[in-house]
Amino acid sequence: MKRYHLEVRVKPRPGLLDPQGKAVAHALSDLGYAGVADVRVGKILDVELDAPSETEARERGEEMCRKLLANPVTEDFEVTVAGILEDA
Repeated sequence: MKRYHLEVRVKPRPGLLDPQGKAVAHALSDLGYAGVADVRVGKILDVELDAPSETEARERGEEMCRKLLANPVTEDFEVTVAGILEDA
């Protein structure tokens, strides 16, 4: 069994209201950054996971997103295997 480093990106679905993104966009404009059309605020999670294969690690990461790490109604997610850390 190997230990995998997963990078999980979670962001609001396109077309849905993102109040935090709007606040950041307004703040950037107030600071003089012209031309910022839109900002979407999400999160990145780094997960270390023991699994027998890269495929299994990714599938378990996606399952974690569906159950806890992302809101499936309002957020999209992407799970990437960023590397193998060590043999577990």
